[in-house]
This record gives sequence, structure tokens and C-alpha cells, in this order.
Amino acid sequence: MTAPEPARAARPLSGPALRATIFVGENDTWHHKPLYAEIVHRAHKAGLAGASVFRGIEGFGAGSLIHTHRLLSLSEDLPVAIFIVDTEERVRAFLPQIDELVTEGLVILDDCEVHRYVGRAGEDTA
Repeated sequence: MTAPEPARAARPLSGPALRATIFVGENDTWHHKPLYAEIVHRAHKAGLAGASVFRGIEGFGAGSLIHTHRLLSLSEDLPVAIFIVDTEERVRAFLPQIDELVTEGLVILDDCEVHRYVGRAGEDTA
């Protein structure tokens, strides 16, 4: 099976889609750079429609340790969530890269529907 051809920003995306949400720690790294940044850059290189990172203010995962942004805990490893949305085929083709990168965390997949996907006017989409 061949990987899907990389997408361009001008590629229409509407209707049924798949959302991957990856929960990792803010301090998690891949080759000395933030893991969330590596995931976003790989998603971009793979031509996926979009990826965004959101920083959590408090949470816990499989280790049951609560991470928080509270004043006395500023150095805690806060949770981050990376959201990737594209067609099911493209997101599933990207999963092996996520599996390679995420050694601790949670990856969930949700069916979703894209209602509107529009880039900024005047941006170079080539």
C-alpha cells in the first residue's frame, strides 16, 4: 500500500473526516526538541490538512501524577494535546509516525465532520 500524496493547503476538505488527538507532556522530547513540535512538523510534511497544539493547565495520565500550572508547581510537566484532522485515509496513513514518536501518552481517534476549512486569502499554497 502506498502512502497518500501530500496535500496542499488549497485542497478542499469537507464532510466526513478523522481527528487524531495525541496527549503528551509538554516536556516530552524527540531528539532534543519538543515532541509536540516534531509531531506537527511531520504532519505538515505528510501534507495533512492541519494540526494544532493546545497546552493544558492541569491533568493526569496513566501514571496518575497530577500536573498543574499552579504557582507552586510552575516547573511541572503540563499536558499538551495535538489535534490532527484530515480524511480517514490520510490520518490512518500517518499513525505509524505517531506510534514511532509517542512512547508515553494517549492517542485517540474520533470520526468528525468538517463543516468549513478555508485558508487565509493571499497565502502561498504551493
